[in-house]
Amino acid sequence: MARNAHPEVTRRRILDAAQKLFSEKGFEHTSMQDIVNELGNLSKGAIYHHFPGKEAILEELTHRDWEASHGLLDELRQRTDLTGLEKIREVIRRSVTSETHLDIQRDAAQFLEDSTTLAHNLQSWQTTVADGFHTLIMDGVKDGSITTEYPREAAILLSLLLNYWVACAPTAADTEPRTRCVATMLAAIGLPVFNEELIDLTVRGFQAFNAPSFYPEPHDTADDRNR
Repeated sequence: MARNAHPEVTRRRILDAAQKLFSEKGFEHTSMQDIVNELGNLSKGAIYHHFPGKEAILEELTHRDWEASHGLLDELRQRTDLTGLEKIREVIRRSVTSETHLDIQRDAAQFLEDSTTLAHNLQSWQTTVADGFHTLIMDGVKDGSITTEYPREAAILLSLLLNYWVACAPTAADTEPRTRCVATMLAAIGLPVFNEELIDLTVRGFQAFNAPSFYPEPHDTADDRNR
């Protein structure tokens, strides 16, 4: 068999196909055979050569999503037409209105039931993700749009509460009161990031995130049982 001269291209095609199917059918209802069928010209063995299973594919999609978010932070840091507060609002606005981002996070959220995965995410939210918010908060302190005396703590609270407490609310009905609670808490320590417009966008985004699945029921094929 000829060696694949562009393995990174093949990996990207697999990821793109899987992302499309996860969005349409849901992670649980997508089999490796579905991904093979979507690609059309790759065998299941070729996919397993790049990824040991669909969990690894989802992990790579999550990593790719994070890289896109990191790129957004870099883009906003360079902008001089926005205050630090406005930059934070823009980060949140894009996150809660991006169907691609919300689809990936919805699929990944089910693995938070695993204590090791939850611990890893909690650590990431209060370090790596909070670092990005902290940089923008400090921009806001410098330009006067943010008055908090607790910039680091505010960044951690924003990251943890938004990514876990609000995003993983038990039901969609819990999303609005939790969002308003976070808005009130942050405003009380000098970070009034949530205006009514952003509250509304956040509530609608995370209510969709927490809504019951509308994915079609899969046919119980042999491949589904052995995926």
